[in-house]
Amino acid sequence: MLCELRELRAHLEVAAGSLYTLAMALTLEQLAEEAMKLPPESRAVLADQIVESLDLAEPDAIQRLWAAEAVRRRDEVRSGRIKPIPGEEVIAEVRRLVGR
Repeated sequence: MLCELRELRAHLEVAAGSLYTLAMALTLEQLAEEAMKLPPESRAVLADQIVESLDLAEPDAIQRLWAAEAVRRRDEVRSGRIKPIPGEEVIAEVRRLVGR
């Protein structure tokens, strides 16, 4: 399975080079349409590569967004708009919902 994934990734990297050249003349919608024609495994690898590129491209921006989200949630709790739920209650509810 690992060899197959490596081989698939190698093929996809070659295709990605061609796809990039093709993408220069395609709209985003057309590019997505072409990507959807790939086999599921290739789409998964492509999606993984795209997500990785986002994670590496803007780590500071992502960190700032998470920090802003944390501050927003903290402020909601402090203002009383949101009532925190103890972790034990959350775990018990999840276990009840999934039948464990």
